[in-house]
Amino acid sequence: MRAFKTRFFPSLLLLPVLCLGFSACEKKAGPSSPESLTIYAYDSFVSEWGPGPEMARLFEAREGIKVNFVSAGDAGEVLAQAILEKKAPQGDLIIGIDNNLLSRALSEGILEPYRSSLAGLIPGELILDPDFYLTPFDYGFFAINYDSEKIINPPLSLEELCDPKYRNQLVAIDPRTSTPGLGFLLWTVKVYGDNYQDYWRRLKPNILTVAGGWSTGYALFTSGEAPLVLSYTTSPPYHVEYEDSTRYRAAIFNEGHYLQIEGAGILKGGANPEAAGKFIDALLSPEFQALLPLTNYMYPVNPETPLPASYDYAPKPGIILNIDADVLEENREAYLNGWLQVMGN
Repeated sequence: MRAFKTRFFPSLLLLPVLCLGFSACEKKAGPSSPESLTIYAYDSFVSEWGPGPEMARLFEAREGIKVNFVSAGDAGEVLAQAILEKKAPQGDLIIGIDNNLLSRALSEGILEPYRSSLAGLIPGELILDPDFYLTPFDYGFFAINYDSEKIINPPLSLEELCDPKYRNQLVAIDPRTSTPGLGFLLWTVKVYGDNYQDYWRRLKPNILTVAGGWSTGYALFTSGEAPLVLSYTTSPPYHVEYEDSTRYRAAIFNEGHYLQIEGAGILKGGANPEAAGKFIDALLSPEFQALLPLTNYMYPVNPETPLPASYDYAPKPGIILNIDADVLEENREAYLNGWLQVMGN
């Protein structure tokens, strides 16, 4: 997921601009030294309210290795940057590639396999690939979140989300640059198959705007621009934990909810693969896993990690959806092009 920090954005169509040179990013990458580790991650992971800063502090105290986080927007943009640099990698580790982007990363050959000594803690259904090119560290389920002060009867299915009563009330997220955006597109593909474009045509009148990333989209939602947004079933606990509010809720759909598993992978050709492996080990440690529920607002992969009481407000999907990696690799670009044919007009 994405850590929370909301601010106001104007209501307009936010078209994606790929950060190709990190000119608008938090920090520029540079060659790592033996005492440093360069990690590519999405914006909210490395933000002051995300898990990154505390993880960096703990890792440096534990290993004596300084962490340099580099961000470039959402995970899709971070992956694109790593692919552009694959002949001369500037990073050592990439965080945030999920089950929907893994096949692309593998086909581009940017990752090195690494099996952590703690990998046995991960439930089998969350393991992304048998060779551990990507190590899962958290997971969650996409959901439509709604403002209960504005919507009394939320949609209970993808189809009901197309009801004209929700006209111009949904903030969607671009699947070309955002992992939640791609996840929602694949959710519709899983449910509607070859007819997913027809679904998006029915949904389009209800979409107020298409945000370039989750942080922007969720900020529009909480600032009152729209009462519906693509997010996660684990978003409401944030508002319970820090605002003592149950105003924002996740709607559970009859068709089920699409699963996202986030992972970390060692960048092939990076300067410090050994340090990168140590950071993956740390990600699976009890100390790091315990940070995730209240910073990244996702479920830790270690099922023994205790969850805060606010997670009582994270509804559990009755049906879990996913698309086979081979099918996804073969059809991802076609799905994206099909979405653009509908939404680009």
